[in-house]
Amino acid sequence: MLKQKKIGILTSGGDAPGMNAAIRAVVRTATTNDAKVMGITHGYNGLISGNIQEMNSRSVSETIHRGGTILRTSRCPEMLTDDGCEKAANVYKVLGLDALIIIGGDGSIRAGLELSRRGVNVICIPATIDLDLSCTEYTIGFDTAVNTGMEAINKIRDTSTSHERCSVIEVMGRHAGYIALWCGIVGGAEDIMIPERESCNEASILEQIMENRAKGKRHNMIIVAEGVGRAAELAKRIESITGIETRVTILGYLQRGGSPTAVDRMHASVMGYKAIEIFLKEEQNKVIIYKNGIYDSIDIEEALVAKDNFDMKFYEILKTLAN
Repeated sequence: MLKQKKIGILTSGGDAPGMNAAIRAVVRTATTNDAKVMGITHGYNGLISGNIQEMNSRSVSETIHRGGTILRTSRCPEMLTDDGCEKAANVYKVLGLDALIIIGGDGSIRAGLELSRRGVNVICIPATIDLDLSCTEYTIGFDTAVNTGMEAINKIRDTSTSHERCSVIEVMGRHAGYIALWCGIVGGAEDIMIPERESCNEASILEQIMENRAKGKRHNMIIVAEGVGRAAELAKRIESITGIETRVTILGYLQRGGSPTAVDRMHASVMGYKAIEIFLKEEQNKVIIYKNGIYDSIDIEEALVAKDNFDMKFYEILKTLAN
């Protein structure tokens, strides 16, 4: 008789809405194809310590709508060391796994690359609200994070308008400005500060606010990316120089939680299905991607050297619409 295939699955790094939908898709697609799925809790820490339990279709019932991750997650500094990677690879082999499905962002995939060099067959599903993986046009969690930001911005705008204030809102995104860009456009911001702009000119922002007030505009909104920071300092300078009452709001981990949107559930479900599909084709060490409307997979090394494709044209659109 043929040996039943056994797959490990973990979520690593920052949680992202839609991770549970991806887990569900992996488990149900695998079990439909007579493969056993072993859930590894607490990310790479759980792999190193052997925190593992078998999963089945019932294990993932009523999870597609839930935020966070039912497998839980953590940061694992040990995976930044050769010793930690060796331990994880050895546990994989002792457990008799045929593949390890990793759901996470850039750091999680880089750790997966190190495991692949030690004989682990890794299949990665990109999940990060930051959208900072250049190999794919979409990462699980981004749409929910933007929608959460938009809802918060809508509420802040109401009170900002009532009090004729300027609002400075810091959004998440780590070292990337995608969330800030999208929130700026859909939220009708006057300007954004993002890492991709070589010079985030505060002087031009101050000038814009003063011009808007002279035109009769009674509120202004500036979106600041987490990777730029200094939102509180910017708010103080705006109020000090313009005399306009200015308030700062840092959305922070609010954008990580919540029930995933339809967009995130769809991408997560198809990517989870695709991960098992390529496993069954005996492809190894791949990253699932979404590009030009097509779900595909590429080698993990190729995925990690892809160049950033941030399009500054969208900043020009934001500034045009802010007039």
